[in-house]
Amino acid sequence: MKLTKLASAVTLLIALSGCSNIEPWVKPYEREHLADPIMSIDPDPVSSSYMDHVFEVREGAKGATGGAGGGCGCS
Repeated sequence: MKLTKLASAVTLLIALSGCSNIEPWVKPYEREHLADPIMSIDPDPVSSSYMDHVFEVREGAKGATGGAGGGCGCS
């Protein structure tokens, strides 16, 4: 029983020590490589913007289409 608790505690400490890295994984100067246009969800933003406008006019509502970017702060 003690061995199981000790093994669980050691496993927990090892798992939590992996979260202690304060340095960001993606450096600011490396983000330009991640912001490649091929990684964009929207392959043609101009036509999508037009179609969003068409839907807004048709529905009489605006917004709720989401935001730009992928969350890494690169767009």
